[in-house]
Amino acid sequence: MKIIINKFVTPALILIAGMFLGWLFFHNGSSETENSGNTSEVEKTIWTCSMHPQIRMEKFGLCPLCAMDLIPLSSETSAAVNVDAIKMTEEAIQLANVSTSIVAKMKAMKDVRLFGKIQADERLVQTQSAHIAGRIEKLFVNFTGEKVNQGQVIASIYSPELVTAQNELLELLKMKNFQKNIIEASRQKLRQWKLSDAQIEEIEKSGIAKTGFEIKATTSGIVISKNVNVGDYVSQGMSLYEITNLSSVWALFDAYETDLPWIKIGDKIDFTVQSLPGKKFSGTISFIDPVINSGTRVSKLRLEVNNSAGELMPEMFVTGNLMANLKNFDNSIVIPQSAVLWTGKRSIVYIKLPDTDEPTYQMREVTLGPSLGGSYVITQGLKEGEEIVTNGAFSIDASAQLAGKPSMMNMEVSDNDAEIKTYELKVFGNCSMCKDRIEKAVKSLYGIKSASWDMKTKMLTIDYYPDNTVIEKVHKEVAKVGHDTEKEKAADDVYNALHECCKYRPE
Repeated sequence: MKIIINKFVTPALILIAGMFLGWLFFHNGSSETENSGNTSEVEKTIWTCSMHPQIRMEKFGLCPLCAMDLIPLSSETSAAVNVDAIKMTEEAIQLANVSTSIVAKMKAMKDVRLFGKIQADERLVQTQSAHIAGRIEKLFVNFTGEKVNQGQVIASIYSPELVTAQNELLELLKMKNFQKNIIEASRQKLRQWKLSDAQIEEIEKSGIAKTGFEIKATTSGIVISKNVNVGDYVSQGMSLYEITNLSSVWALFDAYETDLPWIKIGDKIDFTVQSLPGKKFSGTISFIDPVINSGTRVSKLRLEVNNSAGELMPEMFVTGNLMANLKNFDNSIVIPQSAVLWTGKRSIVYIKLPDTDEPTYQMREVTLGPSLGGSYVITQGLKEGEEIVTNGAFSIDASAQLAGKPSMMNMEVSDNDAEIKTYELKVFGNCSMCKDRIEKAVKSLYGIKSASWDMKTKMLTIDYYPDNTVIEKVHKEVAKVGHDTEKEKAADDVYNALHECCKYRPE
């Protein structure tokens, strides 16, 4: 019986012992591998603050600025198709109201908006003058704005010279044997004072000289200026009234010198007036003032407009639109103005990259042509068929900036032929917040290609374009954000405002 027990028990114990040792060995190895993987994952995880995305910490904790719990910002979350591209979730796109459109070529039409006034046609303004010296006895037109018709009596004048000339004619007529040519000369003298043949004949028949001479309107129109009153003495040729015919008027528009290259004689302008809402008028440009006003920097455009209905009155404000065809830019790429972001000398747009799992965008520099009002002609930087962001580009740029991607605020100088130099300077600081603050301050300067600060050595290394960078400005910009350099010291009030973990000066 003992032999049988030993025969089965011993192998069973050996088998159990082997299984236990195998479990122990593989369990420990698996744990180490798992722990190693977790450690690697922890090492890759960057913790940030949802309220202050500039905070970057290597372990979980509280935000040093607002004491909120940090959230993980893993490398997977910020990964993109390439280094410069930025990914956004569908929710973020909806919140930022991002919309895109396909780039296409079209006929470049510039919408020029113009402002001006209605003015009387200067060619239709006439002066009603006194044809003989005398005293104004009566005025039949007493105020400006009154309408007169040609041949209408507008004033009565007493002239001693006219009375004398009439008496001379009557005396000559009494002398039967007097030469007829002398009588005709006397009549001609009266005609020069604008007496009609009918009036002269009436004087001859009555045999009595008239003391009052009627002045009749020589044109029809509106009185725009009244220059005399009853009792005034006037000389021959003196202006009594100014009368203009408003059946045709001018529309004078102000055109800025930047718009003049796109405007030419013969272009059509549609315009409206405030007093007649909903009604449109139009005319063609008949004259462009060749001289720019030195004060307003504008040139006058003139339209001749038919005003037979009398709806347009001088000094009315008008608003016009001119669609100028830019023949030099026919079949050009045109994009909305809202798609363009400006960075001083440069203009950028955001391209939506094709064939990506998530919406992915990349910044691209473009060269702008003429402005078309609400759009721009693009001369370089885009191809037909590409998809660009037309609304929400600034939100995408802000996301790129927070993610450390190239953006309109940290664009590098794109002169490939320029010489790049390296410069090192000592900058005092303590933590990753200091590093972020220092590098951002330096990168904001024009001409800086890159900037990197080492927390251990306290050395800031910059790559810069010497033609566009002043090194003294680097020291001053760093000191301005609260960090001493080897040449500049930060102001005490700026330094004291730093977070406690950033203060580096000995107490």
